[in-house]
Amino acid sequence: MAGKRSIFEEVAAEPQKPQTVGGMIDTGARGARSAIRLWLILLFLLVVAMIVVGGLTRLTGSGLSITEWRPVTGAIPPMDAAHWAAEFEKYRLTPQYQLANAGMTLEEFKFIYWWEWGHRQLGRLVGLIWAAGFLWFWARKSIPSGWTGRLLLVGALGGLQGVIGWWMVASGLTGQMVAVASYRLATHLGLAFVILGFLGWYVLLLGRTEAELMTARRGREAKLFSLSTGLMHFAFLQILLGALVAGIDAGRAFPTWPLMGEGFFPPDAFYATDMQGNVLPVWHAFFENPGLVQFMHRMAGYLLFAFGVVVWLKGRRSAHGRTRFAFNMVMAVLVGQVALGIAAVLTAAHLHVAITHQIGAVILWVMILRARYLSQYPVAGSIRKGTA
Repeated sequence: MAGKRSIFEEVAAEPQKPQTVGGMIDTGARGARSAIRLWLILLFLLVVAMIVVGGLTRLTGSGLSITEWRPVTGAIPPMDAAHWAAEFEKYRLTPQYQLANAGMTLEEFKFIYWWEWGHRQLGRLVGLIWAAGFLWFWARKSIPSGWTGRLLLVGALGGLQGVIGWWMVASGLTGQMVAVASYRLATHLGLAFVILGFLGWYVLLLGRTEAELMTARRGREAKLFSLSTGLMHFAFLQILLGALVAGIDAGRAFPTWPLMGEGFFPPDAFYATDMQGNVLPVWHAFFENPGLVQFMHRMAGYLLFAFGVVVWLKGRRSAHGRTRFAFNMVMAVLVGQVALGIAAVLTAAHLHVAITHQIGAVILWVMILRARYLSQYPVAGSIRKGTA
């Protein structure tokens, strides 16, 4: 017969409940998320620098100064007089030198060479930092679940960008081209903004845990998210049109506003010729007629601004203070971009105004991405602080 049991025995002997463990969605990934986020921020800043330096390279007419694509050995610039003379001789065989820069001195060549070399060097640096970072996180098995493919995508797009960059440069090294093909320039710049967009979106996502993102997504504002997505696509189209303008120096064609010359629509808009003066089919005008290309960029800018106002008015009605502020920032930058665009026209694409306008496009792109992100993953205010 069992002995008497203490009335406290069952309570004392009751096994302790295991401590609650967080969901597996963030297990082992918190430290990696922060480190990967910092790595992506660095890549983001370098891509911004690439876009700015690329714009300056284009505006200074430096893009065709290096006539070969040597991804590895090209990192070493000419180190002595003999190598400089050899590089200069290669450039003197290009149509740009023969038709536009005949008589250029070696010192003048060095100026444009360093711009292009610096642009390519930045590209190499971006590739090295991506590869080193990815291999480091992959080897340590610290990439969060579901993120390996995303990080590989960034690297693949970066590699593709290098190939497209050479494809663009090659278009200006033959025939009678004194600049790169405008549609290839637009492709090159467009892909740079795509890469920037992915990096920016990933940085925003890594700012919160997966559990926090899942919770925030329950409060998503679907209509506002759709509108901001549309605004993002429209802004991307305008960026491509801006690249077409830069590609043929169309910004200098009609330095008047609001009219183009003496009329709303430019004269001879659907007329385009080749270097020999032969008339080209009408579709060429949409890429090669300065008046028509600038007109398209202007009209798209007006429409983008109008649509931006619609999206901003919707964003102002958001229930979340940070989301409202994000859309206010989009509107502020959009107004600034319109003003810079007009200034670029009136100054015939002055170097400083034109590059500031390009930087403004980067800032607008980032602001739209952030507003879109907060529409999808709003930050809810507390009862104590309120949502305002």
